[in-house]
Amino acid sequence: MSNEESSEEKYWKKFFKNHWKVVAIGITAVIVAFIGAYLLLVVFIATNSIGNYGTASIDLWTLDWIVGFMIQYTGWALLIVGVPSVLFFGLGGYLWWRSLPDAEKQEFKDREKREKARRKEKYGGGGGGSMAIFIGYCLLHLIRGTNNITFGSITYTYWIFSWFETIMWFFIVLGIPAIIIVIIVYFADWKKKSE
Repeated sequence: MSNEESSEEKYWKKFFKNHWKVVAIGITAVIVAFIGAYLLLVVFIATNSIGNYGTASIDLWTLDWIVGFMIQYTGWALLIVGVPSVLFFGLGGYLWWRSLPDAEKQEFKDREKREKARRKEKYGGGGGGSMAIFIGYCLLHLIRGTNNITFGSITYTYWIFSWFETIMWFFIVLGIPAIIIVIIVYFADWKKKSE
């Protein structure tokens, strides 16, 4: 175990020992929020006309139903679970932070600065690619007019090849400008530096 890992372990042991009540309240609040989101999903499925109030089989679903269901559930989940959670954690975190001694606040800030520098070295970007591809997939079916066709009326290979086509269009739409930019940068900057 390196010195850095040892100091991290000591820091967290000290943190949990000193603030075990706050950690317990936080863990309990997260569990309550997950249970609330699950119960909301159960009630939402049973009371929403999308999916025939929970009675539709999977072959009756359409892409429109999936997108509408996701948007409606996300909105209700944010309203019923998300807003109270943000208020609870925001206000609770602020009150907890205000009650900390200055020395402990400074120790926490110093540790965060070290962590931020280390994270920049180790990790890359975010990961919004799958969401972008799903939006592209929905747009592809909207353009084709197949967004309201039930899944059971078309073979599964159609849906799979549509994913491949969506990815292909992403490579074309994003790849061609990227190639052009790389060529311009090569001739404008990199070639001058090599000469």
